[in-house]
Amino acid sequence: MSADQETRTVYRACNLCEAICGLEIKVTGEQIVSIRGDEADPFSRGHICPKAVALKDIHEDPDRLRQPMKRVGDQWQAIGWDEAIELAADRLAAISTTHGNNAVGFYAGNPSVHNIGTLLSVPMLSRVLKSRSAFSATSVDQLPQQLVSYLMYGHQFLIPIPDIDHTQHMLIIGANPIASNGSMMTVPDVARRLKAIRQRGGKVVVVDPRRTETAAIADEHHFIVPGSDAVLLMAMINIIHNSGQARIRNRAQLKGLDEALAAIAHVDAGRAAAVTGIAAADITRLALEFATADSAVCYGRIGTTLQPYGTLCQWLVQLMNIVTGNLDHVGGALPTQPIAPIAGPGTRPGHFAAWRSRVSGLPEFSGELPSAALAEEMLTPGDGQVRGLITVCGNPVLSTPNGRQLDQAMTGLEFMVSIDIYRNETTRHAHLILPPASSLSHDHYDYVFNAFAVRNVTRFNPGIWPRAENERYDWEIFTALAAALAPRLKREFNPVPPPKAMIGGMLKLAGSPIQMKDLAAAPHGIDLGPLSPSLFNRLETADKMVDCAPAVIIADIDRCNRDLLGHAPGNTLRLIGRRHVRSNNSWMHNSHRLVKGKPRHQLQMHPQDLAARDLNDGQLVEVRSRVGSLVVLVQSTDDVMPGVACLPHGWGHDRPGAQLGIARQNAGVSYNDLADERAIDVVSGNAALNGIEVTVQAAPAARPVLAAD
Repeated sequence: MSADQETRTVYRACNLCEAICGLEIKVTGEQIVSIRGDEADPFSRGHICPKAVALKDIHEDPDRLRQPMKRVGDQWQAIGWDEAIELAADRLAAISTTHGNNAVGFYAGNPSVHNIGTLLSVPMLSRVLKSRSAFSATSVDQLPQQLVSYLMYGHQFLIPIPDIDHTQHMLIIGANPIASNGSMMTVPDVARRLKAIRQRGGKVVVVDPRRTETAAIADEHHFIVPGSDAVLLMAMINIIHNSGQARIRNRAQLKGLDEALAAIAHVDAGRAAAVTGIAAADITRLALEFATADSAVCYGRIGTTLQPYGTLCQWLVQLMNIVTGNLDHVGGALPTQPIAPIAGPGTRPGHFAAWRSRVSGLPEFSGELPSAALAEEMLTPGDGQVRGLITVCGNPVLSTPNGRQLDQAMTGLEFMVSIDIYRNETTRHAHLILPPASSLSHDHYDYVFNAFAVRNVTRFNPGIWPRAENERYDWEIFTALAAALAPRLKREFNPVPPPKAMIGGMLKLAGSPIQMKDLAAAPHGIDLGPLSPSLFNRLETADKMVDCAPAVIIADIDRCNRDLLGHAPGNTLRLIGRRHVRSNNSWMHNSHRLVKGKPRHQLQMHPQDLAARDLNDGQLVEVRSRVGSLVVLVQSTDDVMPGVACLPHGWGHDRPGAQLGIARQNAGVSYNDLADERAIDVVSGNAALNGIEVTVQAAPAARPVLAAD
């Protein structure tokens, strides 16, 4: 055996989800022998989830693209890198020159933030394009959280993180961290951390329309009517305030708190009970237990953001922590202090509603428009119509509302180029696909997720092996494309250095005590200690005050009052999503080890709702919303509350032209064929994917398993 074929051990953080678990990987040449948890990682402590071993599957996947692919009609042919870059630059520049900058759209998917090369080099390409038609997965996910942090604290990434390792009481609303491994809360080994709260005499409470994996290990779980979380939080805050149990710290830096409390003072436990389905006595008890705990933290995620009152909910989560003295307090919610900062001097705090989308007038946030407007911007003629599109590691056909409409819109594009390793349900529409090299050959640093971690941690891992000569790193693709576009568009081009050099520069600029040589000497990562209070010293609002009553949020309370208060839930069936630890949106379904076993893409309904519709467990049913319908197997379970139907997100792998062999064998149906692009959080424009009104009935015998109307 030659020296380069000897088995060696390398250490690396997993880049497949937000938990950034440390891995011990044994490799022989470029063959992965095994993947296991890194026991020496001070943050993940040897924990991994089933997704980690799929790194081997992705690297070796025969469906993974390894060279540029050009579509000619419905056929694909391999071409060289130089030819591919010239083709992309010619076509995109022609569209921009003829129709204006905004005629070239841009969509970045969730994996963009899992790869430092993509994250740091995409802005370089954006500066050359100068297009306002930019979209990303942010607005089908966490946009309300970033907007609330911008409005209240002055920076979109100055986001308080639950101090899960020290809290005595954790209230989890609309989140399932055991399945997600934490979300906007980087927390490996979350199950053990949640159990530790209970072991030290604390309490975990989950509020969710579904009895989730997290609810199963909590002290309490309460069903809640989808979309009514804002009313629950208003009532709880009022109970705490009116009972005299409020503990408000740093009062001198809390601007508008009295105004905020007055704006929600009309909601009591009784009114909330009628809307949420949670008993008034339970609402009162939960509020007082939270307020009187030695430390407590309220954490709300997808269930609170992907709904019509997402921004309002996230603001109320912050108020809940403020009125109980748990904002910027140990055991409460505190911002992380990463050594490569994403907030603070030299970073981009964000901006809001500087312009609006052309068709529906939805507000931009930090240069991006809501993805709910993407299809209409392509389909609606006129000045600024999107005629060319760049997608980056994204699959919006399965990830954004009304996926069938987006499917249709993409067929009319003059040119589309996708930077992606797969020909998936979206990139099958591209005229050109530019695939980055295997992620395992990239240098890896978790620039974003270190900043959302429940401890201050850091690690840098070099690529396990260099890319092949005929491959390109993601940052090389963006650099080449920007360099080719700049002279065609008569724009200035300023290349960025490779990711390792950029991280090193950030650390020097920040004056960090940890530099690249220290990271190189610590392949398992470095623990920099627990979260500690820093928010009130880091506020980036103009007056260095927390704005407790942003005008745009206070104004939205009337909409919530009008739509929710005084209205009982009724007999409407509302659709919600669900997550599984072996899935991550649409991009983990081409690994056999992650999709094997019992099917998990059925529609779940409560037995009462099935009986009321004369339906049976295991039957094919037709689910219909305003925008479309689909046929799927139904599963009877009391894990969902009556009045709720539950379908997982990210499936629907049966589109012709996609090259995902294993995923096609486990196609499922796409949640977003039912999601309504008109359903949004009015303040932010974030998609309201949860709480969609649907009807369910027996599927007509002649109907196919999937149909769009």
